[in-house]
Amino acid sequence: MTATVRYDEVEVGQELPAAEYNVRRVNLVMYAGASGDFNQIHWNERFAKMVGLPDVIAHGMYTMAQAGRFVTDWAGDPGAVVDFGVRFSSMVVVPDDDRGATISVSGVVEEKLEDKRVVVGLTARSGDAKVLSKARAVVQLS
Repeated sequence: MTATVRYDEVEVGQELPAAEYNVRRVNLVMYAGASGDFNQIHWNERFAKMVGLPDVIAHGMYTMAQAGRFVTDWAGDPGAVVDFGVRFSSMVVVPDDDRGATISVSGVVEEKLEDKRVVVGLTARSGDAKVLSKARAVVQLS
């Protein structure tokens, strides 16, 4: 598969259409099963509060995965992402209700590299909190 975004149609400063990803407790339980990370802070409200958290929080890697999903959806090919990194800067608190939490991801093309690659800077927020910092992806375009 090849990226559906063409290098010659992308400019530095171009904003990628933002996306929102809903996360509920059931998503965290499914992620725990897939990842093997069964830390109770990700599914047990009583335990999370006992250790000083405001409520259950999403796995950091789950949050990172939503930013990765944003990039691969934009590029049109998961294999187009050749480098991806973030720092975790805040928690995604997931209440036990029908709405859960929302992770909002946006991006901007920061640099055009050789070999039809671009650097995409990402912003991920939940509520008023920036949950990822220094989030960058290098994407191979067609």
